[in-house]
Amino acid sequence: MFKNGAWGVEWPTLFMFVVTYTSWVAGTMLWEVSPLAAIGILSLAIAQFSSLQHEVLHGHPFASKSVNEAMVFPALTLVVPYNRFRDLHLAHHFDPNLTDPYDDPEANFVDPAVWATLSPFRQGLLRLNNTLFGRIFLGPILGTFRFVASDWRLIRANEPGVAKAWILNGVGVGMVLLWLNTFGNVPLLGYCLAAYFAYGLLKIRTFLEHRAHDACRARSVVIESRGPLSLLFLNNSFHVVHHSSPNLPWYKLPALYAEKREYYLRRNDGYMYRSYTEIFRKYLFRAKDSVPHPIWPVAKTGSEQP
Repeated sequence: MFKNGAWGVEWPTLFMFVVTYTSWVAGTMLWEVSPLAAIGILSLAIAQFSSLQHEVLHGHPFASKSVNEAMVFPALTLVVPYNRFRDLHLAHHFDPNLTDPYDDPEANFVDPAVWATLSPFRQGLLRLNNTLFGRIFLGPILGTFRFVASDWRLIRANEPGVAKAWILNGVGVGMVLLWLNTFGNVPLLGYCLAAYFAYGLLKIRTFLEHRAHDACRARSVVIESRGPLSLLFLNNSFHVVHHSSPNLPWYKLPALYAEKREYYLRRNDGYMYRSYTEIFRKYLFRAKDSVPHPIWPVAKTGSEQP
C-alpha cells in the first residue's frame, strides 16, 4: 500500500496535506474576525490543494491510488472535477502534443484559421488574457467557461467517465458546503471569491509553462527561484524537469535540476527565468505570446531528441 521512506510514506507531501487542510479549516472560520483574512487564507489553501491534486494524479504520496485520491476528494476548488483534471493533465503529458490547440488540453494557443473567424471582441479578450494581468484576473472565468462548455458537450455525446466525474465532484462540493454550514462562517459568495482568487494564483504558474517551439523537448520552462510561489506550486516551476520525470515527487525536483542544470537548459533550449519577479516585470501588462499559434502546424512534427 505504501511505497518509500519510513512506512513507505512521502512525508513532505503528507505534511503539505496537513498544512493545507489546517489552513483551509482556519480560513472557513475567520470570516467574522476578518473577511479579508478569511479570503486570503482560503485562496492560498485552495491553490495549494490544487497543487496537491497534481501530486496525487502523478501517484503521490502513497502507492495506493485509491488512498491518494481519497485525500483530494472534497471539492475545495468547486468547479474542476478531480477525475477530469487527472485525465486531461495526463493527456497533456504527451509532450509531442504540447501547445497543440486541439490535442493539448492545457493549451492556450488557438488555431490561426479559427482565430481569423473570431469577432474583434473575442480576439480582444483573448489578447488581454495573454498578459499576466489578464491571465490572473480574467483567465479563471475564461478558462472555466471553456472547460465547462467542453465537458457539457462531452456529456451530451455520452463520453465515458465525464458525467461520473461531475457527479463525484457534486458530492465533493456537498462536503464543502456541509462543512461551511455546520462549522464555518464564510458565506458562499465569499468562498466562491476565494476560489476565484485561487484560480488566479494558479494562472501565474501556467502562464508561460509552455511555449511554441518546433522541438517539443524545448517547450517546457524552468523558473529557478525557490520563493513562496515555487512552494505554492510545489516546484512545478521546474517544469522541464517535471515533464522529463513526471513521477518524481515535488520535493526532489530542485535537487535534480541543480545536479543536471546544463542538461535541462540544453534540453529546453534555454527556456528559463530566474524568478517570478522577472516574469511579472516583463509580462504583467504585455503579452509573451500571440494567441494564434505562431508555428502551427509545424509544431506537430516537434523532435523528441534530448
